[in-house]
Amino acid sequence: MSKKSVVIVGAGIAGMATAITLAKNGFDVTVYEKNSQSGGRCGQINRDGHRFDIGATILLMPSIYRSVFETLGLNFDECFELKDLSTIYKLYFGNGEQLIFSKDDAVMKPQLEAMEPGSFIRYKAYIRTGYSFFRDSYKNLLARNFYHLFEFTTLANVMMLIRLKTYLKHATFIRRFFKNKNLPQAFTFQNIYVGQSPLKAPALFSMLPATEMTEGALFPIGGMHQIALKLEEVAKEAGVKFDFNKVAEKIETNGRLAKTLIFSDGTAIKSDLIVVNADLPYAYRNLLPDTKISQRLDRKTYSCSAIVFHWGLSKAYSKFEHHSIFLSKEYRGSLDAIFEHQSLSENPSFYIHAPVHTDPTAAPSGEDSVSVIVPIGHLNEKNPQDWEALKNLARTEVLNRLVMEGFTDLEDHIKFEICYTPVAWKSIFNVSRGSVFGSIGHNIMQMGYFRPHNRHNHYRNLYFVGGSTHPGNGVPLVLLSAKLTSERILKENS
Repeated sequence: MSKKSVVIVGAGIAGMATAITLAKNGFDVTVYEKNSQSGGRCGQINRDGHRFDIGATILLMPSIYRSVFETLGLNFDECFELKDLSTIYKLYFGNGEQLIFSKDDAVMKPQLEAMEPGSFIRYKAYIRTGYSFFRDSYKNLLARNFYHLFEFTTLANVMMLIRLKTYLKHATFIRRFFKNKNLPQAFTFQNIYVGQSPLKAPALFSMLPATEMTEGALFPIGGMHQIALKLEEVAKEAGVKFDFNKVAEKIETNGRLAKTLIFSDGTAIKSDLIVVNADLPYAYRNLLPDTKISQRLDRKTYSCSAIVFHWGLSKAYSKFEHHSIFLSKEYRGSLDAIFEHQSLSENPSFYIHAPVHTDPTAAPSGEDSVSVIVPIGHLNEKNPQDWEALKNLARTEVLNRLVMEGFTDLEDHIKFEICYTPVAWKSIFNVSRGSVFGSIGHNIMQMGYFRPHNRHNHYRNLYFVGGSTHPGNGVPLVLLSAKLTSERILKENS
């Protein structure tokens, strides 16, 4: 009996993990990717000896990586040379205070007590609570498929959502633990990892700093793109075929089946199953004849975007930690500019990734490779922005802040600059509204069963995988998405 054929649109992390599972279960799998390398937003730039991760730069929730890699027949820790960062990141507050984030209580306690006497014991309680949110949500929400509404809207799940404090905003919940002005910022800014505002995101997202402090933050030598390269290697070993620089243009349907994938070069591929690892709203809008569904998706809440600068520096800056966070002195105002006005405030918050601190291979000897991520509003047709002006504003504000923090000559040592704006994210990666952290956001009505489903409701052989379907954005959840979508495909096509 011939194998069932599967075509996967997109060689992102989720697409490749799905390809591995299906190939190992007897499917004939081909992956088509519009760009020249695998990984999607987990790709990499190499220029003049400098290396930059395009998107994800930090490996959080390693327990999820280990769990999903185990289902692929892999030992995660043996696949990579992993560094456990003793300093997860260094925080620079707008008023001049600083805080080293570390799993080590001996590092955290004196800092916290100096900022707010008595805060260390409350910090420990916050981390315990947040990590309990993670364990509970992983077991009952994130790591399971919801095939029907009534599987999600059970009394047990209602009680779970109450336990997870989904009725409280993260910014409100954190004030139960800290009175100091800066500490609530230190333990809520992590919402930006998934493109959310801590002023609006549910308290459930306390699990983000809690997992950092409990499981730690890792870095694979060679950068986060190593995750993609390993998945590509294993997929090929399992028999998966890859076709790069191949742009999908349309999915032709017939009755209740998706029949043929049409490419921009005019070629057409028929397949028993189609799995879309492209951004889900983009797929409904551009690949499928689903105008009503696309319009409904357009009304959902979308994540923010970012302006990203990659700087090749002719000088090494040992003062940078591997991860450094610079928070705005007008923290609330900077968040409002992003999430209420889809723009950028003066004196914005930003993040710097300086991997040479951990991995000297990221730059030539004596030099540095620095990525600056400035969160900003997403593309909005009703509120168009001058992105060139905003890029220049972001660059100026970042450099001014770095001078204030003692990096006085950094601009003089920029050999070259590569910049991505929301326009670039949309163009290069087909991500809706340029929402680089993952297009569809994570409010309670966009999670679980209420998040776009991983199988089309009408076309029974068309599946979705990635950040815009269940369970959500970020590399760990994208890996979980691959596991869940694969489980569904195997259940429905055995």
